[in-house]
Amino acid sequence: MRHKVKGRKLGKEADHRKLMLKNLVCSLVEHGRINTTVAKAKEIRGVAERVITYAKKGGVHHRRLAFKVLKNRTLVKKVFDEIAPKYTSVEGGYTRVLKNGFRKGDCAPMAIIEFVEGKDTKTKKEDIKTEEIAK
Repeated sequence: MRHKVKGRKLGKEADHRKLMLKNLVCSLVEHGRINTTVAKAKEIRGVAERVITYAKKGGVHHRRLAFKVLKNRTLVKKVFDEIAPKYTSVEGGYTRVLKNGFRKGDCAPMAIIEFVEGKDTKTKKEDIKTEEIAK
């Protein structure tokens, strides 16, 4: 029985899965948004938000914890200096997962995971509603 079992296996063994999630988070920090499967996007969301929370707290200890995930000094510096200051007044919810159709080869459900750009960013549904009201 799978009662209260957290996480997804993603068809990988534990070590491979852990490294894959770290690599996906590094790509997300580097590019700001990535295109991946829905299951992987939902899994890396927690890891990415944890790294941003470390950056918001600051300090040497939290910088080292972020380095354990990112494994790259420039990415750690980018998270602490550029990304985290945008979310000083927000508690969680730094990323969003948008479904993006299906992959051509195996018809796997795809998604885009990206950083929410602070308070003033609106989702597509909110933009559509405001445009309809304006008309």
